[in-house]
Amino acid sequence: MRQPAGADARRDAGAGAAVAIAVLAVVALVATAAVALGAGLAVRQRVVAAADAAALAAADAAAGAVAGDPCPTAGRVAEADGAQLLSCTADGLVLTVAVAASVAGVPLTARATAGPPR
Repeated sequence: MRQPAGADARRDAGAGAAVAIAVLAVVALVATAAVALGAGLAVRQRVVAAADAAALAAADAAAGAVAGDPCPTAGRVAEADGAQLLSCTADGLVLTVAVAASVAGVPLTARATAGPPR
């Protein structure tokens, strides 16, 4: 038995809405992933900046430009920038520091060296 001409159209009613919802869900997922990636990159840059600042502060302390011991000074600067000092090594007036922070439980580390020009 044949169905009336409009039967297929009635059976497909709403299929476009399901496709539109699926497309919107994919777009929302991609946008969420992009925002999370952007946040991770922003924290990474903050950690790099904290390492640079800590190394510069430690080198200034080693050279006598600021009061204090180099490594504790580097630790205070790193903490002020939202990072934790992992290591601090001196080679004369050249200081190398490593700092870390985390985003969503993922640890991010950076290393920086500062001292007088060679």
